[in-house]
Amino acid sequence: MRCVDATLLVSLSGAGPRTLQRCAELAEQLDARGVALSMLFTPSAEDGSPRVAEWMRERVRGGDAVLLHGYDHRIRAEFASLPAHEARLRLIAAGAALDRAGLRTTAFAPPRWRVSRGTLEALRNHGFRLCADLSTVRDLTTGEVARARVQGFGSQHQRTETVRCFALVLSAARAARRGGLVRLGVDARDLRRPGRRQAFLDAVDVALENGAASRTYVTALPARLAAAP
Repeated sequence: MRCVDATLLVSLSGAGPRTLQRCAELAEQLDARGVALSMLFTPSAEDGSPRVAEWMRERVRGGDAVLLHGYDHRIRAEFASLPAHEARLRLIAAGAALDRAGLRTTAFAPPRWRVSRGTLEALRNHGFRLCADLSTVRDLTTGEVARARVQGFGSQHQRTETVRCFALVLSAARAARRGGLVRLGVDARDLRRPGRRQAFLDAVDVALENGAASRTYVTALPARLAAAP
């Protein structure tokens, strides 16, 4: 029996000119299910192209949300070990790029979902309200934390794909029945694979069937949620 209702958070990363059509198709399929999308935006990557920025602005007007997703993805896990002063400089540069793209956000999701303590300090000082990492969603204004791991495909090899797709759907069902947060994340590259794309939508469906209510990271701050056990 659930002690709290489940909240479904669906995120998309890696949108670019070459993947935009697949991203748009996924968004339309989520629209048909009444599911909001949290789009992870990296200004210096292909995300920053005018076409992608325009699409994201349109999606935001329809109720979706944007999270800043680092600044330069050529650096692996860019914010995983930065001290506060270096993180601050990157956040300033990323903020300027966001402005040029016509986007605004006070929510942050670090590349590879890994964030340093220094980055958390810099985010607070830079006016960010939320940080979503691999296993937690932090309200940076209140200090509240909701614990839930992002469920996705990662970098598993082809030979494990069937098992991973099945596990993703089972994990979504189990998390929704338990209550709290159900976090599903997909990279645009995964959408090239029909099996992964369908498994992701199946995970969304099973979360909804088990009572999860769709929100974005921006509209579901941890202060409004009960932390998962």
